[in-house]
Amino acid sequence: MLTDTSLADQLAAQRDDRLRVLIVGAGIAGITLAQLLRRAGLHPVLIDRMPAMEHPGYMLALMPTVDQAFVDLGIHEQYHAAGTPMARYSFRSHRGRVLRTDPLGELLNVYGDYNGISRGALIEVLTAGGCPVTFGLSIDRSDASGVRFVDRDGAGVAQAAFDLVVGADGIRSRLRAVLGAGTPEVVETGWSGWVAWADDSGDPALGEELWGDGFFLGMYPVKDRLGVFLGGPDADLEVGPAAFAASVRARVDELGPRLSASLDAVAADPDPYLWRLDDARVASWVLPHGILLGDAAAGFLPTAGIGAGMAIESAWMLGRMLARADRATLPAVLAAWERVERPRVEAAQSNSRMLAKLMFRRGRVVAWLRETVMRMLSVRAALGPILRLVATRPDPDAEAAAALAAAGSPEKPHSA
Repeated sequence: MLTDTSLADQLAAQRDDRLRVLIVGAGIAGITLAQLLRRAGLHPVLIDRMPAMEHPGYMLALMPTVDQAFVDLGIHEQYHAAGTPMARYSFRSHRGRVLRTDPLGELLNVYGDYNGISRGALIEVLTAGGCPVTFGLSIDRSDASGVRFVDRDGAGVAQAAFDLVVGADGIRSRLRAVLGAGTPEVVETGWSGWVAWADDSGDPALGEELWGDGFFLGMYPVKDRLGVFLGGPDADLEVGPAAFAASVRARVDELGPRLSASLDAVAADPDPYLWRLDDARVASWVLPHGILLGDAAAGFLPTAGIGAGMAIESAWMLGRMLARADRATLPAVLAAWERVERPRVEAAQSNSRMLAKLMFRRGRVVAWLRETVMRMLSVRAALGPILRLVATRPDPDAEAAAALAAAGSPEKPHSA
């Protein structure tokens, strides 16, 4: 669990660390990195601007890119127990008819696990052994003189020096400006969607998506329930979740019990989480006074189901490489990390953008053309770049060793 800890106690714990690391943002990427560094004998300071862990959560489908991070953290079995295997994926027409069902699990299982899990359950697994965090804090300065911690009102509360500042504060990151990343490249789809949860009386290994005319309905199994996403153009969502769900029901001929229950869940939720469907990409991850990680560096559209997985992979790569670094070799190790990992993340993000061009269009002719393409396009072709990433996971130990050699430093043992 996340353990609310004073900033003073966190700073005291890392006083003698060979690398003093500050992580801003206690989301999936920030927590993964913090826990990996703790396994390597460090005591990173973890802070989050929120006063508590209040994110309502959503569902994740994690591909095998995450497996080694969980193995290194000693939580792979717990991860399995908290999720559910994803075996098949069905694509439905805009009127609700099943057009194709693909054995996506078989395609990915040759490389590792494909698991459905809720964000809340994943964070519980990641923090099962405890994870200190100071809530209600961020920073508004990071330079040669150190960082300044501020509260939610922007008032300064402390200053400290670090060897590395990591901005992992999400797709609408404040750390981008603090660390000098410049304006990110953003794709704004003009769509958003509500997340709700339903009892799954159907197939617990089947994910389904209905790409409609001006709406999108996705159903994704997690442990003992079904994560539901109902989205559409922002202007259309102004009627509210119940009315929008009713309008979707009227436009679909073949609902069936599972889709019907999913729409009921959205309509019945008094305050469903609203997920805005935008993305962001910064030109550089390694900056003069810190680095960006996860959604702060590259925030994904959910169209390929790979964003959280790539954030975890990036944190794993960074954590394993930092385990071999010290203050002298840190710049070389960070440069090697970005050189290897950023092209992988951006390739996955580009695939998500390509699928978004198919999804976020409206009109019956467009829907018919999209469905024609999806009948002909194999899932292997649609997810080709993603599958290549899964099949070619980099070796952080080899990359760190090469960076240390180039920096003229002897290799340090990996202690995780």
